[in-house]
Amino acid sequence: MPSGGFDEEALKKHLEAGRIAAKVRDEAVSRIRPGAGLLDICEWVERRIVELGGKPAFPCNISVDSVAAHYTPPPGDETLVPEGSVVKLDVGVQVDGYIADTAVTVSFNPDHDALLEAAREALEAALSVIRPGAKFRDVGRVVEETITRFGFKPIKNLSGHSLGRYLIHAGESIPNTGEPLRFGTFKPGHAYAIEPFATNGAGYVRDSREYYIYAVVKIRAKGLRSFEARLLSEAYSRFRTLPFTARWLLDLGEGKDVVAGLERLVKRRVVHAYPVLVEAAGGLVSQFEHTVFITEDDVVVTTRSTKL
Repeated sequence: MPSGGFDEEALKKHLEAGRIAAKVRDEAVSRIRPGAGLLDICEWVERRIVELGGKPAFPCNISVDSVAAHYTPPPGDETLVPEGSVVKLDVGVQVDGYIADTAVTVSFNPDHDALLEAAREALEAALSVIRPGAKFRDVGRVVEETITRFGFKPIKNLSGHSLGRYLIHAGESIPNTGEPLRFGTFKPGHAYAIEPFATNGAGYVRDSREYYIYAVVKIRAKGLRSFEARLLSEAYSRFRTLPFTARWLLDLGEGKDVVAGLERLVKRRVVHAYPVLVEAAGGLVSQFEHTVFITEDDVVVTTRSTKL
């Protein structure tokens, strides 16, 4: 495999993270079925990542129907997969901070097969135009063309993104619509998450009032209560700048106390909360995602299926 001048060790760890993410994603599909608990599915995914030698790069996201992203079950969540639903599973794995991000959609109603196929084919079309030096806007163009050909809309205000070490969003966005003024190119030595979203709704998402995923943005603040100070310290020590869930801090206190403490840290703006994102018109949403690593003259899809 051509290497060029980039860090071979970084590529090795990206590949290992991708191998684990692909395996967990593929294994998890059989666990997504009507009546299954969202919490059970996500906790299984997170345990399986650790069993295979990685760590979650973010809480397992499981988003149903018009929920597009950023839903992870809170402590004690009893929500079940509904009959006939469209379920997105978004899995992140990190190995020494190097990240793989991948997603799959499962449907239990054949009427929604075309919606899934639109996002799936859009992802493959996007991957076909990615190469060193390729323009981000070219990815957005082929994603939009593919999804609209199926009679659906891409979600305009959700995008792919560059990945940094211990950074899920490293500052660059890869659009899912044709945007002639969107600049940026794929650079050797960098990794990117490519994630088309298709919908039969309005084509954009809005923030809900719910949030269950957090990230540390400041490592200290004056005047914190002792419990909040401990939460902040432990969250940064365990997750650094990566997203996390209250479920991962339950060894520090009761679920309601941990959630309340995190809410106070959010209000102090030392912890960021990610709102659950929902389709603006209540449309169904599908998503497929792979991570790519760019070499000097090649593109490596790190999260391809491990199945033969």
